[in-house]
Amino acid sequence: MARKRSSHWLNQRWWKLALADWIGLSLGFLGVILVFCLFFIRRDTLEIRLEHTFGVDDPEFIGSALAMNHPVLISGNKVVLLQNGDQYFPAMLEAIRTARQTINFESFIFKSDSVGYQFRDALCERARAGLEVRVLLDGVGSGWDLDNSDVRMMKKAGCKFAYYHPTFSWRVDRSNRRTHRRVLVVDGKVAFTGGAAFADLWSGNAQDPEHWRDTHLRLEGPIVAAMQSAFQAHWIKTYGEALTGAGQFPPLPSTGDLRAQVITSHSFSVAPIPLVQAVSFAAAEKRIWITNPYCTPTDDQVDLLVQAVQRKVDVRLLLPGPHNDQPMTESAGRGAYGRLLEGGVKIFEYQPTMIHAKTMVVDGMFAMIGTSNLDARSSEINEELDLVVYDEKFGREMEATFEKDLEQCREYTLEDFKNRSWWERTTEWLMIPFRSQL
Repeated sequence: MARKRSSHWLNQRWWKLALADWIGLSLGFLGVILVFCLFFIRRDTLEIRLEHTFGVDDPEFIGSALAMNHPVLISGNKVVLLQNGDQYFPAMLEAIRTARQTINFESFIFKSDSVGYQFRDALCERARAGLEVRVLLDGVGSGWDLDNSDVRMMKKAGCKFAYYHPTFSWRVDRSNRRTHRRVLVVDGKVAFTGGAAFADLWSGNAQDPEHWRDTHLRLEGPIVAAMQSAFQAHWIKTYGEALTGAGQFPPLPSTGDLRAQVITSHSFSVAPIPLVQAVSFAAAEKRIWITNPYCTPTDDQVDLLVQAVQRKVDVRLLLPGPHNDQPMTESAGRGAYGRLLEGGVKIFEYQPTMIHAKTMVVDGMFAMIGTSNLDARSSEINEELDLVVYDEKFGREMEATFEKDLEQCREYTLEDFKNRSWWERTTEWLMIPFRSQL
């Protein structure tokens, strides 16, 4: 009799709480999916541990470093380094305003501010003039800071516009996979890429904390077709339109003597960037000079850099100082500083403002500039684009830029690391579970 009353009571309770139970179960299920998408959907990465068996100037270096992307360099290019907003924004705006057929533009960050308005207006003017103008922005990086009125203005002017993985979408599996690329290709003949975003913080000449330090590139020659191809891969995926014809892929005669190649990362593929870094570190015989805003190296990267020091290689990391805009990323990476410093790696912190340049030059010969950070997010999640240049003269120019930035740095020593505050130590520990997202 007692069992019967218990069953009847449970039956009544089920019907009474059914709606609340279903809501709770649904929210829990969605939460599990969200956590899975954030922490488990990523590219595969390998633990790469290499011995020093060849140098940067040996013929097997390029094929080994670029083996997972395009292992053959493209010759006949001109690459111009552009420092800070006072150089790269006028150059890009001039290229847009003098375009004759096509403009393809992709960026992670595009804001509705004075810099964003300049590019919005230039793109709209060319679209009204009858050019094919395509704008592809990241749904997270730009979706929150670009006003809908600006999007409508570009569309009304004739620009084809799309968000890469829009913020509001049923495809939650895409929510954490962002395009971090910066690509501008004009008439299929001139291209730009680098670390800069399209917002006021990137304007000026790094003169104060409200104007960041960054590096961008202007490209001419056959390498532009590779940049166009990288844009097309995302445009087809997002907009469903192929780019063809002379306005997109014109003949590209030699414009210089530089050999270069584009490295791109894609979803659901093994990450190519860590291999480039690992082979470069293992091959170095003189110098490894890295500038990067978000540095959370893996254990194998730390080992390779320390091993390079043991070969008498001058290894330097130039990182943000007091104006770091991502303190959680700094905390996640600082745990590796101890092993790096004990191993002889030198760390320098840029003082005047946030340094956002993402560059590497090895032995004054192999240079990489682009959008990738020295962190797990760039390696495993984001869709990045970097340019490598294999040339001694260009490498010296890169090293001169590094040395100029070094003049405005403070060295971070092993003593600094050992004397860091309890709060810094606590945040390092708290960030361990989130290293893949930072």
